[in-house]
Amino acid sequence: MDMRATTTGQELLIPLTALRPSRRNVRKSGGTPIRQLARSIERVQLLHNLVVTDSGDGKHYDVEAGKRRLKALQLLAKRKRLPKNHAVRCLLVPDEAALTASLTENTQREDMHPADEFEAFQKLAEQGQPIEDIAADFGVTPLTVQRRMRLANVSPRLLADYRKDQVTLEQLMALAVTDDHRAQEAAFYDVPEWQRRAEALRGHLTAQDVDAARDPVARFVGLEAYEAAGGGFARDLFADEGHGIYLHDRALLDKLAVDKLAGTATDVELEGWAWIEVVPRTTLSELYVFQRVQAKRRKPTVREGRQIAKLEKRIGQINAVLQAEDGEIDEPEANTLQEEAERFSAELAGITQSLTVYAQKAKAIAGAVVTVDSQGKAVVHRGLVREADAKQIQADTGKAKAVEKNGEKEQAKPQGSVSEKLARQLSAHRTAGLQAELSRNPTVALVAVVHRLVLRLFYDQRHAETPLQLDCTVQDRLDRFAPDLAGTPVVVVLAEAKQAWRDRLPAVAGELFAALRELSQDDLLSLLAVCAADCLDAITPHEADTQASELAAALDLDMTQWWTATAAGYFAHVSKARIIEAIKSFAPKEAHQLEVMKKGELAGTAERLAAGTGWLPEMLRKAA
Repeated sequence: MDMRATTTGQELLIPLTALRPSRRNVRKSGGTPIRQLARSIERVQLLHNLVVTDSGDGKHYDVEAGKRRLKALQLLAKRKRLPKNHAVRCLLVPDEAALTASLTENTQREDMHPADEFEAFQKLAEQGQPIEDIAADFGVTPLTVQRRMRLANVSPRLLADYRKDQVTLEQLMALAVTDDHRAQEAAFYDVPEWQRRAEALRGHLTAQDVDAARDPVARFVGLEAYEAAGGGFARDLFADEGHGIYLHDRALLDKLAVDKLAGTATDVELEGWAWIEVVPRTTLSELYVFQRVQAKRRKPTVREGRQIAKLEKRIGQINAVLQAEDGEIDEPEANTLQEEAERFSAELAGITQSLTVYAQKAKAIAGAVVTVDSQGKAVVHRGLVREADAKQIQADTGKAKAVEKNGEKEQAKPQGSVSEKLARQLSAHRTAGLQAELSRNPTVALVAVVHRLVLRLFYDQRHAETPLQLDCTVQDRLDRFAPDLAGTPVVVVLAEAKQAWRDRLPAVAGELFAALRELSQDDLLSLLAVCAADCLDAITPHEADTQASELAAALDLDMTQWWTATAAGYFAHVSKARIIEAIKSFAPKEAHQLEVMKKGELAGTAERLAAGTGWLPEMLRKAA
């Protein structure tokens, strides 16, 4: 045995070739992967000796505790990172104590508290070790090292409470979005316990910042340009890729957006508008203060028509591939096709925009606003008439008509008047005649209906004097009931539909009826649909309410296109039992083990599991 080892008491330096795993080792699985452990041993050497017994064959020692370390050493020798006869520090124990030694090593060790690990990583970095080297030593990614160092930088008071289980890891990760210890402590300790959810803490600490992933102007400018201009920002290392960047300087961001919009504004200025304004942010309600000059749509040239048909066909082909249920397409190819479709769509939109023309007379009084839309793209709102200009146009129009028809008015002035009773009687007859004629003329009837609705919706004339008695209560404040509606696709679709008609309707309400008579029946029906949609009200306080069921069935409404289950939008507002019931329907294997979670954590987990499943609560599902 002396040729195999150098003995110092019970500690031995044994050649690696003389070591073999014991069948009595109690660990059968688990632990750090062998390759990661090998990299760690190569960099920092073997920190814990192996526990061995004498095999009795005169050649080997059996490793009773440390089988994974042995495999890692053998891997290093195989890769020629260690000599085959590398001396390994071992502790020799009697054969009868082998099983006890193996069990003791694997059960009596106490793991470090995570906070100790955070601080240890930070100290290694402070000593000058590169993050990549630390990651290699411990078999983790550089991002994991950065995250642990960020957690070590949280307020000492909060870390102390984390050690006492008075702060959760999720809360600690949310607080780490800032390095300001006073702000961290205020966000956590100055609010009631029920406001200490991770999402609420993160929101409090970033309330004055701009979320680069969600803010359209931030997406338009780009993080690289903002950072190059000296803009400060915080990065949430625990957010998903592409998220968790919060910009501190909103004023700088908006200035950069204005600078980037300048090129678009120059092009629009060449169109001959009376005025141009560049603003990085605007809302549809702010644009509603303007009246609009009427635009006309010219027929496309033969070349334009061919190009439109070609683009529409190609976009349709791409969408068919992307939406095919049985299509075998990987993610990179899908992304490429999506980008191609967006490029073609932008080209198609450009051609379509070029078909919209304004009279030079209209451009002499109207202007354009160049801004950023909800998708983070530059957009131009043309044909806008300021309120003062609109009033002047109406006044001038009224004076001209009065001068032109002055003689006729004097001639038509009545010499006397009938009684109120007779006036009612005569007008009743006229009403009956109008009703009879209108009932036989659907085109004029459609014009009348649309005329009344458009006056209310687009010209804000609640009590306009028209013979047709219709009313429409515009439902434009749904966000009072659903704050998470803002900026969603359904809101954008409705806004774009209305904006398209605003661009076509005359600026002055008095010219509306004549303009509607010039529209085709298909266009009138289209406009009627837009008006009716904005007046639809299906809000109810009762889940079982079926007042909108028939309409939903007629429309074949599929709410998976417009709604996604989230913690904030659904799960946080129902009971734990209902969350578990929902999870059983879209992630049945996960449901049972999640029952022990607190409601806040459970809601967030449910959101993650529901993503991409198309799950809907009963109230939003199609009727059977």
